[in-house]
Amino acid sequence: MGRLRERHWLDGAADYARRIRPYARLEVEEVAESRLKEGASQAEEKKAMQDEGRAILEKLKGHDGVVVALDRQGRSLESLQMAGWLGRMVLEGQKEVAFVIGGPLGLAPEVLERADCRLSFSRMTFPHQMMRVILLEQIYRWMRIMRKEPYHR
Repeated sequence: MGRLRERHWLDGAADYARRIRPYARLEVEEVAESRLKEGASQAEEKKAMQDEGRAILEKLKGHDGVVVALDRQGRSLESLQMAGWLGRMVLEGQKEVAFVIGGPLGLAPEVLERADCRLSFSRMTFPHQMMRVILLEQIYRWMRIMRKEPYHR
């Protein structure tokens, strides 16, 4: 959700994307974040979330792999557990996983319903720019764990 604009987020995301590419094909799809004015009403927030949700679902059309929604209310896993889960999916023939990060309002209910899994990195809320870098770092960590390569200690 949203574009990375600040140099530190761009650099962090690019670094982890570069590290991931020897292990897996990586595509980052961005969806425009709805612009809300300060003090927006609940109705305006709901409409913005619905608009973002429609845009995310449009990006997911034709995706036949697993969809993982990042959600504070999702399941919490340790890095080793997540690496094991991804490894099992690979053994079962899954070739694609789409991770979905929401904007400031979270993910629309329709996106959460579309997800095969809801994953929580924390009960806290993070800016989506930071969450992208954290997610990319974790994907890299999971790849290293699955290959039994040092990194995750």
